[in-house]
Amino acid sequence: MSAFLGVFLLAGNAAAASLSFDGPLTQGGLVVGKTEPGARVSIDGRPVRVSSEGAFLMGFGRDAEKTVHLRLDHPDGTRTEKTLSVKGRAYKVQRIDGLPEQQVTPRTPEDLARIRDDNAKIATVRNLDTAKAWFASGFQWPVIGPLSGVFGSQRILNGEPRRPHNGVDVAAPRGTTVTAAADGVVVLVHPDMFYTGKTVMIDHGHGLSSVYVHMDDILIADGQRISQGTPIGIVGKTGRVTGAHLHWGVSLFGTLLDPALLAGPMNLPAAQKKGG
Repeated sequence: MSAFLGVFLLAGNAAAASLSFDGPLTQGGLVVGKTEPGARVSIDGRPVRVSSEGAFLMGFGRDAEKTVHLRLDHPDGTRTEKTLSVKGRAYKVQRIDGLPEQQVTPRTPEDLARIRDDNAKIATVRNLDTAKAWFASGFQWPVIGPLSGVFGSQRILNGEPRRPHNGVDVAAPRGTTVTAAADGVVVLVHPDMFYTGKTVMIDHGHGLSSVYVHMDDILIADGQRISQGTPIGIVGKTGRVTGAHLHWGVSLFGTLLDPALLAGPMNLPAAQKKGG
């Protein structure tokens, strides 16, 4: 059972009471809000999509502010305003050595052009705002194994400080099947990105997307509608890696989220619990 799933309970009949949340109000967290159909929602002054069932999304990045202002304009003309507190987090420092120098600090025009092209493709996906609420399936782990990298950790690569880690790394044997974490549509399939190797991105609706990288093989096609648990690839070591693993990331538009908060505790076999 995913920690992301929950039952929305609407208290009473008053418009102001027709509001509930599912998910952690914390840095890196994703919250699904539920209000009555037809309501309009804005977060810190920015309008957000509301589904025909009244669901909307709020995402909090690694360094999100401590408060967020939520406004609901109800169909009956009334308004609800709330200031929500966002819990802070402490992040680890992770040192990774032994990476090819050209991947830590790429310098050739060819490599830099390739990185720009990769980034543009990823940004295009993260700008999608699909009306479908496929995220309602909830999220599960796409592969099971020890965590070798956690969200938000400060990365020191070959002794050089780099950007914080924007997802989770799951160590698993090469050849392990990777499955879709949630319902959605495949919106990017790339055979060889500079940093991430074989890469897949899935659109879950309302600006929410997930990415699966470093795979040895891809099992689905661009544009394919898939369900949670559909095999999408094979764990590998393509791109910038030192060993076989799956990097899994989730974002709400440009806000990077902690996938572990969506999927909840992993049921890791006892024999693997001492790994990574």
